[in-house]
Amino acid sequence: MSIQHLITLLFWLATATLLAGLWRRSQLWRQGQSADFSWINLLAIPKRYFVDLHHVVSREPFIARTHVATAGGAVAALILVAINYGLMLYWNVLNWAILIATAIMLVGVFFVWLRRRNAPSRLSRGAWSRLPYSLAAFAIGLLVLSLPVSVLAGSVAVLALILLMAGSAELALGIGLGGPMKHAIAGLLHLAFHPRQQRFNGKLSTALKPIALDVITLENQEFGISKPSDFKWNQLLGFDACVQCGKCEAACPAFAAGQPLNPKKLIQDLVVGFSHDEKSSHDKNSKGTDAKFAGSPYPGMPIGEHSGSIHAPIVPSLIEAETLWSCTTCRACVQECPMLIEHVDAIVGLRRNLTLTKGELPGSAPQTLENLRQTATVGGFDRKARYYWAVDLNVKTIAPNIPVDILLIAGEGAFDMRYQRTLRALVKLLKAAKVDFALMGEYERDTGDTARRLGDEATFQKLAKLNIETLNSLSFKRIVTADPHVLHSLKNEYAAFGGNYEVLHHSTLLAQLAASGQLKLGKSDETRKLTYHDPCYLGRYNGETESPRALLKSIGIQVNEMERSGMRGRCCGGGGGAPLTDIPGKQRIPDIRIADARTIGAEVVAVGCPQCTAMLEGVVGNRPEILDIAQLLASTLELES
Repeated sequence: MSIQHLITLLFWLATATLLAGLWRRSQLWRQGQSADFSWINLLAIPKRYFVDLHHVVSREPFIARTHVATAGGAVAALILVAINYGLMLYWNVLNWAILIATAIMLVGVFFVWLRRRNAPSRLSRGAWSRLPYSLAAFAIGLLVLSLPVSVLAGSVAVLALILLMAGSAELALGIGLGGPMKHAIAGLLHLAFHPRQQRFNGKLSTALKPIALDVITLENQEFGISKPSDFKWNQLLGFDACVQCGKCEAACPAFAAGQPLNPKKLIQDLVVGFSHDEKSSHDKNSKGTDAKFAGSPYPGMPIGEHSGSIHAPIVPSLIEAETLWSCTTCRACVQECPMLIEHVDAIVGLRRNLTLTKGELPGSAPQTLENLRQTATVGGFDRKARYYWAVDLNVKTIAPNIPVDILLIAGEGAFDMRYQRTLRALVKLLKAAKVDFALMGEYERDTGDTARRLGDEATFQKLAKLNIETLNSLSFKRIVTADPHVLHSLKNEYAAFGGNYEVLHHSTLLAQLAASGQLKLGKSDETRKLTYHDPCYLGRYNGETESPRALLKSIGIQVNEMERSGMRGRCCGGGGGAPLTDIPGKQRIPDIRIADARTIGAEVVAVGCPQCTAMLEGVVGNRPEILDIAQLLASTLELES
């Protein structure tokens, strides 16, 4: 048999093995729950791969170029092989094209090898360390066999064929056996059937999806995610797309603080869970384990002591509850993921089961949820006390049938004396701009953000529906708030329940007023070095990073950026109910953020969120002063005589 026919035979054997592996993998994904999808989205894969995905990958130019060469060369070579050898054309011109494509791939593989030689700690080892050699074997074997037949000696051709077979096995067998290259297929399908299709339409998609709470049957007494099979099938597919690059790990504030959470390992634990079906095993009690995970463990938790299967409870056998409660829901992991995996959705889904089904929450979280149910406030306060800070400001309170332009919603920060300074400054600015606004007064309840992040979807939905009923009874054009968590709930999450409002963060409204000349600001006399901390729920959740900076620039303040800022800013540790669950680590997240500010010599940290104010001001010792954007602006007002 000629070399050409051997390559044809190898191609069809590898293709059959690949399809068999893909079929096996798809059966694992199909163990999940049904999900809406459209087959036509398969046609969108090229755009999503070359634009949406590489827009994220290109944040690290070296890796982006390496990936383009390696993956691009490999795909081009495989297509050409399919044409020339799969169809048995054996055209020399196509052989030269294959040679060029594999040469490009080999250049990329060289840089993959270089990367692995000096790999950062976030990268997984194990089978992933073998990958450069497998890819090199494939590329070298195919490159040599693409040379004119007259150039090849018999022993060289045999060696090249062996290399090609060894390299092909990584992809062909790895798909079905869960090897590193399974992401090549799972990743592309994940782009087509992604749980958040809005992400490919140039929009942020950050709102949690509601779960049905109205109908309870005897057969279904559980809510949220208990077992791997409770996830949607396209979520399981998404977990398989993980390339274990560890960018989520490097961005996670809880991991940095030494709390027992590593987003990368969490995704891999879920892969272990859905990849093992105890019903089809010879040992009905057998489970897959995390022993083969070759990356960083959860801080304080050794690898190899957890196991799970598709129909077995995830907590605590596969993942400890403390891991889930460590998350601040900041979405830094999601923002950094080059495969667009939704870690936070998975975590909140698991929290919902712990909260709604088992009632298991740590720290002061249970008391907080009880406060929300009884008083509609996080702290269990009298709702009328929310606006005591405004009694001397002569500000009107909204009432039915009295229309206003702006409805000011204070949020839970209004009960905190620290953040009352911000609210008073905001009122001063709105008055200076002659804005027609009113406070919400005793009509205001908590939006339910904390309850939802803690997994108490029932309390969130109850508060949301009550708030929507109240808001719909009032007459206003826009809502403004100084709390990004209020902003996110009202703007993004209430829409699922019929609440559709124009909601602005106070920095956005103030920037509009200043730009139009309606708000006249002077120049600040602040001479200290200042940096701006981006709240997660304002930046990553709502895309607002420019208005605060534009406002500071307009009053003559230079913003000295911390290493992590904008959409990639580091969390303060105040979101997701994390201060309530209070999972211990080696240090506190706000201490890390203040250290970022100290590194650049900042003496003032400007903020735009009551959670951030509380967390950063809570850092003990010598630290920068924490001032809200509104406070800095109000100090520059040019009052008319």
